[in-house]
Amino acid sequence: MSYPLLTLIIIEIVLMVGIPVALAWRLSRRWGEPWRLLLAGAATFVGSQVVHLPLNAGLTALFQFNILPPPPEAIQLPFNAVVLGLTAGICEEVARYLTYRFWQKEARTWKKGVMLGVGHGGIEAILLGGMVLLTLINMSILVNVDSTSFGNEVAEQVTAFWNTPLYHPLLAIAERIMAITLHIALSTLVLQTFTRNKLWPLWAAIGWHALVDATAVYVMGTWGILATEGIMVLLTLGSVGILWHNYKIMTEENQKLRIESSEAKI
Repeated sequence: MSYPLLTLIIIEIVLMVGIPVALAWRLSRRWGEPWRLLLAGAATFVGSQVVHLPLNAGLTALFQFNILPPPPEAIQLPFNAVVLGLTAGICEEVARYLTYRFWQKEARTWKKGVMLGVGHGGIEAILLGGMVLLTLINMSILVNVDSTSFGNEVAEQVTAFWNTPLYHPLLAIAERIMAITLHIALSTLVLQTFTRNKLWPLWAAIGWHALVDATAVYVMGTWGILATEGIMVLLTLGSVGILWHNYKIMTEENQKLRIESSEAKI
């Protein structure tokens, strides 16, 4: 067992849970927005995965059993990247749209969109933190068990886990921060489907989500984790730009509505 790695993984778990909780608490207190928006965002993510995970599993089975023709090996990685990006984008952004359309009908401001995004990205980080914790517990137990009792494959997994580079937990923390930023940006983008009464923001959200996920899958399979996180930093800057643009647009729209309402009363 590597105690430096153990320490970093514990820090990773604490921050994967603590960062979204702290962000949610801070924004709710500062803006006075209710926690139910955060819970709605969390429920939206969970609901999207009820469709997303079986969809990916079903597509995998269709290709494995040649029900659908598998892509040529030369383009398998980019093909998988595009498919995985699209399924994630479609499932999660349509789920966001449905939440705004049928559940959180009063959520029509930028701040409310941010709160929903924090709930969406935050519960994903918390669930992943829980999975890391379970893996850590299992590996901590197995490392002290005679490897002959569970076979070579499991023994190799245990060895590989405790030989993980020390920077991996730090990259995982950074990845969650970037993912939460993405979800906040996409949440405010889908919201404009209703504030502008146009459908194109939903398609734009699906496209950006698909692009980010597909890029991550392709770069990871081609150049590895360090290159992937570097590219994700650049894409996160794009998400920040989207979030800032949405803030300016929605603030201007709200000010215009207040002026028109005041003039109507006069």
